Amino acid sequence: MSKRSAPPPIVFILLFLVLLGGGYWYFFKRQPAPTDTISSSINTTSGSNSTFPSPSSVSGGTTVRIEGSTSMVTINQNLKRAFERQFPGTNVVTTASGSDKGIADLIAGQADIAAISRPLTTQEQSQGLVAIPVTTDAIAVVVGKANPFNQRLTSAQVADIFQGKINNWSAVGGNNKTIRVINRPAISGTHQTFQEVVLKGANFGTTPNITTLQRDATTPLLQALGTDGVGYATFAQVANQQTVRSLAIDGLTPDASGYPYQRQLFYVYKNPASPGVKAFLGYATSPQGQQFTILNN
Repeated sequence: MSKRSAPPPIVFILLFLVLLGGGYWYFFKRQPAPTDTISSSINTTSGSNSTFPSPSSVSGGTTVRIEGSTSMVTINQNLKRAFERQFPGTNVVTTASGSDKGIADLIAGQADIAAISRPLTTQEQSQGLVAIPVTTDAIAVVVGKANPFNQRLTSAQVADIFQGKINNWSAVGGNNKTIRVINRPAISGTHQTFQEVVLKGANFGTTPNITTLQRDATTPLLQALGTDGVGYATFAQVANQQTVRSLAIDGLTPDASGYPYQRQLFYVYKNPASPGVKAFLGYATSPQGQQFTILNN
């Protein structure tokens, strides 16, 4: 009987390469790519991801008190109606006296949630306050509808106007007339964000043409613009106004994705959160609740 011949060497080489490739895939390709980890980290900080689960039921008689930013009035009202409709017997009470007032009332136990249009400070975080992103917002630079100025402004020009370095419309392509600057009070989160984003941390001007309102409210600001004033407000509050218009900044309008004056809006609670706060925040940051936080519709 003749002996069976051994497989040619090429067979062993091919088998070795197959095993080597399988081992490489198992130990390296099977692991999540680093970009997956980064993407997951980013997503968990967006307004559409909830710290608390969306509730399936909420006890009747639950009351949630919200105080804070005037920029979030529309969001608060939309979520109040939707939450109370979804969970009969609940009550959401909303007031808007400014971001700082919201924080103060939350710390004092006079509010359950603070609606704020700026990030928390380190000191506020040290007091057990936690901010949850709700949505993004644009700050619009606005003039009265009858204002003859119809040019665009650059970011540098806006900063100079609100610092009092430019105080005549002719310096930015308009008529020879004094620019009346209508500023929001320092307690306003929009004021604080404008100072940080637009003025790069510099102070607002104190020239005679600059007026600072005593109360943080958008309607009086818009009424004060007239034919020669300029101010700023959350875009959602002025987008559909018939008496004012937003100016393009660096060639972009507030509803453009690359618009330079954008910010995050937050709901803030104090640890430990009550069942009512958990339910409301869970609903607000759920896919169902997020449809009521879209500002620029």
